[in-house]
Amino acid sequence: MSRKPSGGGILTALVKPRKTTFKHIEAEWYNYHHTLQEIARLREEIINPFREVDENIGGGKSNITGDPTGRIATRLATSKQIQHLEEVVNAIEKVYNALPNDYKNLVRVRYWSNKKMSWDEIADEIHVHRTTAMRWRNEIIQATIELLGWR
Repeated sequence: MSRKPSGGGILTALVKPRKTTFKHIEAEWYNYHHTLQEIARLREEIINPFREVDENIGGGKSNITGDPTGRIATRLATSKQIQHLEEVVNAIEKVYNALPNDYKNLVRVRYWSNKKMSWDEIADEIHVHRTTAMRWRNEIIQATIELLGWR
């Protein structure tokens, strides 16, 4: 359901996404590096969970099976939160890796730098017109939405 625009861009959808979806995906691009850290933190919590000191000396045995590696692997594989975050990160990486260098530069300046810049400043930084930068942004977000299957 996509077509290549005449302007040489990446993707333009025939179905326009909801405004909330667009803003959500754009926020995911802004938070990409934070999301990578969050995935690592969640994995670490599963692999090395906090354990309270068992003060029940002489008490009964735990009913948990004796395969801690299996339990950890199962928790890692079935964590809905990790699955969702990885799906978003993988979509962003796939779109980013397919982008031409000019678009990648836009991503780095707009989403992955610590500078808060207006569209005019971004356009000056990447040496394109403001409307071109905004069109590229729309194509990047749209490609991500389509890859995730969101609407």
